[in-house]
Amino acid sequence: MAVELKNREEIERMRVAGRLAAEVLDFIAPHVKPGITTGELDRLCHDYMVDVQRTIPAPLNYTPPGYSPYPKSICTSVNHVVCHGVPGEKKLRHGDIINIDITVIKDGFHGDTSRMFFVGQPSIQARRLVDLTHDCMWRGIRAVKPGNTLGDIGHAIQTHAEQQGCSVVREFCGHGIGRNFHEEPQILHYGRPGTGLRLEPGMTFTVEPMINAGKPDIRQMADGWTIVTKDHSLSAQWEHTVLVTEDGYEVLTVSAGMPAPPA
Repeated sequence: MAVELKNREEIERMRVAGRLAAEVLDFIAPHVKPGITTGELDRLCHDYMVDVQRTIPAPLNYTPPGYSPYPKSICTSVNHVVCHGVPGEKKLRHGDIINIDITVIKDGFHGDTSRMFFVGQPSIQARRLVDLTHDCMWRGIRAVKPGNTLGDIGHAIQTHAEQQGCSVVREFCGHGIGRNFHEEPQILHYGRPGTGLRLEPGMTFTVEPMINAGKPDIRQMADGWTIVTKDHSLSAQWEHTVLVTEDGYEVLTVSAGMPAPPA
């Protein structure tokens, strides 16, 4: 499938959708504390998206080939959950780390972003992993410019993670995004420089590395969605939606409460 280059009007709509997705994370941040359930976080986000923003939660009933419909409006991945954690009765505990993944649809366009949150005071290892993964995402984003390749993005992420003794999950990747939740190209978070598709202005895609404190191996839980580390080690993920511009990149999922890029 060909990669769709976005025009000026489409990019502006994606800026709006991206900002709204990021603002859901701003909204939910004060609620991420010990004792709340992931199901309550989902309900709060759902109501904010639907009633306040007038957006559509893209994950709700999303059904890719081979999957049952996703039952919730957000993904909540706690501790050793790598991605696609389904909200439910699990109560957050002091010291947990959690990724909250938000995708909204506004005026036919998708905005997709996720952040890590600390529940109370994290362990030194947990804070290190979360900070490292944030840095990995930004190293990948900073490799985005016309003429560079997808391999340049993956290489920037992989080398930094592995130099710090962590591992990159290989079974899941970033993706093109626009009118559709998932479009071409696939954005691997590992690779060799100078390989793969060459970047062009107008491309829009996510950069969303999943970094494990232990080995990269994963397994799927019985619900058909939740992915966990095989060795039960901690996992972290951050995500932004990015536009390739004429001379570099623009992050589309920005908001007032967004953590600042690393220096």
